Amino acid sequence: MRHSLIWIILVTFLFGFGFVEVGKEGPQITPVEEAYKPSLQLEGDRIRLRIEMAPKVYLYQKELKLRQIAPSQRELPLQLPPPQELHGEPIYQGSLEATIPLEALDTSQPSVELELSYQGCNEIGVCYPPQRHRFTIALPKELEQASQGQEPPQSQGLGSEEGEIVDLLKHRSIWAILGTFYLLGLLLAFTPCIFPMIPILSSLIVGSKGMTTKRAFLYSLVYVLAMAITYTIAGLLAGLFGANLQAAFQNPVVITLFALLFVALALSMFGFYEIGLPASLQTKLAQKSDAAGSRGGIIGVALMGLLSALIVGPCVAPPLAGALIYIGQTGDALLGGSALFAMSLGMGTPLLLIGTGAGKFMPKPGGWMEAINRVFGVVMLGVAIWMLERILPPGVTMFLWGSLFIGSAVYLRALEPLPQEAPWFAYFKKSVGIILFLYGLFVLLGAFTGGLSPLDPLRGVGSAQERSQEERLFQPVNSLAKLEEILSSAQKPVLLDVTAQWCTSCKELDALTFSNPRVRRFLQEHFIPLRFDVSDNSKEDKELLRRFNLFGPPAILIFVNGKEVDRIIGFIEAEEFLKRLERVVR
Repeated sequence: MRHSLIWIILVTFLFGFGFVEVGKEGPQITPVEEAYKPSLQLEGDRIRLRIEMAPKVYLYQKELKLRQIAPSQRELPLQLPPPQELHGEPIYQGSLEATIPLEALDTSQPSVELELSYQGCNEIGVCYPPQRHRFTIALPKELEQASQGQEPPQSQGLGSEEGEIVDLLKHRSIWAILGTFYLLGLLLAFTPCIFPMIPILSSLIVGSKGMTTKRAFLYSLVYVLAMAITYTIAGLLAGLFGANLQAAFQNPVVITLFALLFVALALSMFGFYEIGLPASLQTKLAQKSDAAGSRGGIIGVALMGLLSALIVGPCVAPPLAGALIYIGQTGDALLGGSALFAMSLGMGTPLLLIGTGAGKFMPKPGGWMEAINRVFGVVMLGVAIWMLERILPPGVTMFLWGSLFIGSAVYLRALEPLPQEAPWFAYFKKSVGIILFLYGLFVLLGAFTGGLSPLDPLRGVGSAQERSQEERLFQPVNSLAKLEEILSSAQKPVLLDVTAQWCTSCKELDALTFSNPRVRRFLQEHFIPLRFDVSDNSKEDKELLRRFNLFGPPAILIFVNGKEVDRIIGFIEAEEFLKRLERVVR
């Protein structure tokens, strides 16, 4: 009797307070179309979002997103009220209102199409499936006229280069696009991400026996085409699906194997062994034709070109970012891929010229040839250390660099006396050896005093206080939720540096731009500097890149009142960076 009474009281309580609805078939859950009633309305210079929720129903803040899907695709910033908290999760109940300024949208067409997504639960503990609603909003005619011929806000920024490139792809002829991207690739050929490919290709040519100008051109062409095709395919995947194939290859195992490959090439150039096909197989191939004997070499060069594109140069530059944004917005893989291929050929043109020149001007076999092989062996060891910089602590790589310089000096006999009647070249060689030896000592000193780069080995010799101040410039963030929390409460403009340990241009930014005293002082006084490291290519890293339509580092995003007002893709000089910062705080 007592248990029956308790059951009756419990059911009466749930029914009276509306936790369940009793119908002919027993307790019922409020249908999702009645639980949430969203609407979007144009009000002046902004769009107002309203979501009316039934009693005892709530939605999660992290699941509430608004995207523009036409005439272009982008995530839209929502100006939300402070949320409530339930079980540690920020939620909204009752009636929710948020606004979106029109300047955040692409208003180049008479109307915009928006997609609202959200997901929530009721207080009984039953959760609804994720919901998506599409809305079409007609824009005022004066707004449409004012935006004719202008960039969408996301690609405008304050001098956004990738925005101009997106516009180029949208409004130029195919030949103008291909020609422009070829020239852009030519300019990118000597950036830090591409420059290491020069010694790689040169070493492949110098290390091959019986090299002629014709064969050197063939090797160079195969290397460049393999690199270009790989860049194009990787770019198309990133643009269409957001899958950064190059970032996936920046894990310690792949980088270590690639570095070991360069060490093996270096040792072969030092004469420890020869890399090639077995002698019996070489003889059979040679009997068929001279050209057949080089097939294995061509396949190896093509493979090296493919791996170089994936592993050596994964940093993002404005032309690449612009092409990827265009592909992502329009889905036009043909035009976007053609532009990427033209850019890759531009990047490869200097490689083609240098590789052919290496074959044409290579000395005849003999003492000179052996010396050149030794030089390129040292270069290969340098490339291996450069690769390992992405996964090893700075002190370890500084030690390796110092050891390489000192070892090269010892090989040049810098510490041995010269005979009385030595030729001038012996004095020159010893002078170079002494310089390398001294520089190697400085780099070794830097390895034990906190140095970060062989280009500035004694930077760590300063006081511990100075080093700690430099380390405190950027506040690390490791999740999109944490970033959005800072953006929503920041009283000053926020600067977000998206970086990675394997990004060469990011290290260049650290060494030449962020280390500038004026830049540091200006950032500390006027900004909240944040840093998001995407080295691991984790789920959180991909979520951030997707949220801001980025395809990889380096990228610098600047926010005012939670809204992005400028972005910088790739490397930027300190003076130009200061000008961009000053424009934001005016």
